[in-house]
Amino acid sequence: MAKEFRFGRSVVSERGPAYVIAEIGHNHQGDLDTALRMIKVAAGVGANAVKFQKRDNRALYTRAMYDRPYDNENSYGATYGAHREFLEFGWDEYVELKRCAEDNDVEFMATAFDFESVEFLERLGVSSYKIASGDVTNIPLLEEVARLGKPLFISTGAADLDEVRRAYEAVVRHNDRICLLHCTSGYPTEYEDLNLRVITTLKEEFPEAIIGYSGHDNGILAPSLAYMLGAVVIEKHFTLNRAWKGTDHKFSLEPTGLYKMVRDLRRIDLALGDGRKVLRPFEVEARKKMGKSLYARRTLRAGTVLRREDVAIKSPGGGLPPYMLEDIVGRRLQVDVPEEVPFALEHFEGASLSRAVGG
Repeated sequence: MAKEFRFGRSVVSERGPAYVIAEIGHNHQGDLDTALRMIKVAAGVGANAVKFQKRDNRALYTRAMYDRPYDNENSYGATYGAHREFLEFGWDEYVELKRCAEDNDVEFMATAFDFESVEFLERLGVSSYKIASGDVTNIPLLEEVARLGKPLFISTGAADLDEVRRAYEAVVRHNDRICLLHCTSGYPTEYEDLNLRVITTLKEEFPEAIIGYSGHDNGILAPSLAYMLGAVVIEKHFTLNRAWKGTDHKFSLEPTGLYKMVRDLRRIDLALGDGRKVLRPFEVEARKKMGKSLYARRTLRAGTVLRREDVAIKSPGGGLPPYMLEDIVGRRLQVDVPEEVPFALEHFEGASLSRAVGG
């Protein structure tokens, strides 16, 4: 039986289709109206889920890091703490964001970066949890979330296989609804660093888990490759404008890019088909036009014993196929066959020909 789990309005299955998470993160620039618009746009282009990031900044960062000067082109505050607080939504905003996602028939998801944020999101009523790559080694947080019994999506960037295994074993003791997301922590990640074959490694090492891909790559090629390798959950950062202020916009997809990525993932399912090699009804005419048949090279009279030089192979098809050439050479015609008329079984005397006729 295929691995799958359900949550909210969602189903994630190793059989597909691809489950697409539009990672909004903090690309909303701290503006609620922008965040609401991003939810609607992501839902409109076919994403299955929208995801935000929840931090309790005072609990998460040391005082030294919180108060560290943060003076750069992407800063929203004089210190790193002020920057993070500017981008952080509170309870009322999260209630509205979740309601907007529900109204637009798209799953609401969030990354919990600390214990306080887990408590916040649990009160909010999220149906699943995302754990960022930075917390792969945070076993206490992983176990806390796992005990809640909700599906857990774990990114694995900047971690080796032993660390991923430790995280998985910590979670699976409490909860077997796990998705491990292959990830490379480069922002952006160059194609030569994506190492997408790790997806195959994760499938082999963790056969009971769902495997996915969380990408910081530019463009839409890598998600399709990841899906072909078995990553059935695809998470990509999303923005309305790659030129906006902020560190994540430059490797995020704009609406057109997200639409094309979802389109291509859905096309993969259509293109792969069912694996049965059969003649499609729409191929019949093309087969006749482009195929070849056995034709009389010259006008042949009844009683002629057919020789190889009496036969031409020409288009269109629809008559005796070329693979029957040896079946008709040496047989006697019982009717006249004019030049460039395709041979047919009834042209020959005696028993029926030994091979099936194809067009």
